[in-house]
Amino acid sequence: MAVYTLTGFSLMSLLSFGYLSWDWMKPGAAKTKAVVGAARKPHIIFILADDQGYHDIGYHNSAIRTPTMDQLAAEGVKLENYYVQPICTPSRSQLLTGRYQIHTGLQHSIIRPRQPNCLPLDQVTLPQKLQEAGYSTHMVGKWHLGFYKKDCLPTRRGFDTFFGTLTGSTDYYTYDNCDGPGVCGFDLHDGENVAWEHSGKYSTSLYAQKVAKILASHSPKEPIFIYIAFQAVHTPLQAPKEYIYQYSSYGNVARRKYAAMVTCMDEAIMNITLALKQYGYYDNSVLIYSTDNGAQPFSGGNNWPLRGRKGTYWEGGVRGIGFVHSPLIKKRGRVSKSLVHITDWYPTLVTLAGGNLTESPPLDGYDLWKTISKGKKSPRKEILHNIDPLHSLAKSGSWEEGQGLWNTAVQAAIRQGDWKLLTGDPGYGDWIPPQTLPSLPGTWWNLERQRPGHRRTVWLFNITADPFEREEVSSKHPAVVKRLLARLAHYDRTSIPVRYPADDPRANPELHGGAWVPWASEDEEDQGAKGAVRRKSKRKNCKICKLKSFFKKLNMRIMSNRI
Repeated sequence: MAVYTLTGFSLMSLLSFGYLSWDWMKPGAAKTKAVVGAARKPHIIFILADDQGYHDIGYHNSAIRTPTMDQLAAEGVKLENYYVQPICTPSRSQLLTGRYQIHTGLQHSIIRPRQPNCLPLDQVTLPQKLQEAGYSTHMVGKWHLGFYKKDCLPTRRGFDTFFGTLTGSTDYYTYDNCDGPGVCGFDLHDGENVAWEHSGKYSTSLYAQKVAKILASHSPKEPIFIYIAFQAVHTPLQAPKEYIYQYSSYGNVARRKYAAMVTCMDEAIMNITLALKQYGYYDNSVLIYSTDNGAQPFSGGNNWPLRGRKGTYWEGGVRGIGFVHSPLIKKRGRVSKSLVHITDWYPTLVTLAGGNLTESPPLDGYDLWKTISKGKKSPRKEILHNIDPLHSLAKSGSWEEGQGLWNTAVQAAIRQGDWKLLTGDPGYGDWIPPQTLPSLPGTWWNLERQRPGHRRTVWLFNITADPFEREEVSSKHPAVVKRLLARLAHYDRTSIPVRYPADDPRANPELHGGAWVPWASEDEEDQGAKGAVRRKSKRKNCKICKLKSFFKKLNMRIMSNRI
């Protein structure tokens, strides 16, 4: 594969100049001195990585080479009690709306390419609020919030410009994406047009180049918001060879490629930081870095020592890597243990930008700038990880086990203070050490098997004392369990129906010149709402209903040979 230039710097010039060299980029550089009268409103750069595991950054694991991110985090504030969602679409929706997914109808799975669904059009997005505050807004990277009609596109949801992909996963060079056998199309867009001309360029490097061009063409005297959503390090596992060579000692091929992708992304972030300094933005900027969910170990990522993986509500699925780097932070070089959730960025950034927050109903996020900048106590005490009424019900869950407050068969998870409660089926719950073995069938890594009790449907952990979720303590703290079950019931009463419509055959790229593009007309009704489904979990109170429920459960137990 060809080696591509990174934001005006060739690979040889980077090597000769010194990849780890940083002193020359200090804020005192000539370019940054030139902007004395920088705008009072800070420039906001938000970087979102895809499927990067807790163990997949240098300051958590020195075997992964991320010198740029390590230094940015060390000079800023590391968020070590930071939470995201376990899969792509929910995290992105919560970032851009400041609302839990139960309040946007996106509480089940992701938005698939052929679904006539998107981020609800009645939601006011973060870039729209920043536009109101006088910001120029730009997005580069992965959207994954629906595109079935043009009103759903990034350029109609608050971004002045957009360059990137609309679906959830594409080839890093060809930008092809298949949503099932024979349903394949090209997915790279510049604004609302298909960007065929960029095929063959590695996306991580291409996105960094685009960000540099945006910065070069904008005045640092005017506030700017850039949302960079790298597709790295999501599958497919692809990286330029020079990065893969750095991990040639890794016997596991998937881990080798994945680590190379992380290091390439780190270098792209270095080039973005260079551009911020070169064009005069840095001194008045806030750079935020976040993952969208935990890693998938079968695809080279790792969440060690956390339990679980992408798609689960164990810590490995929802505890994210996060840090904030900015000269505007009052107390830098800190590790923050304050509870932070991805919904908090919306009110934090809108307030920081001098915007107006009069949302109705109220947001689920909190303004945490004083917590981040000054180390003040966080106003956040609780996180609803999710309630998914469409996920398969756990066979052994019941209202009785939920003390009459909650059906424990329903997949849900909540964090309150030190405590975390999970119900239903939280997902695959093993601890997976770093992949050190060759990638042979059945020997990718050593698995530390989860403890007995896989048919359990209520789990309680003290996450502060036991961040690795090794000691389940629900029997020791029944009052805490009851309190958190009541909180789940409270949140469920505020939820809206799930938006999860069936696939639309009109989306097939063969009908649109071979590309993934909007296919529905603008005057069509909201298909996401039309296809809404919600499993009712309201408890039945009548005696005859209880009797029917008893015999139904008895029959299920007999059929499964459990009695």
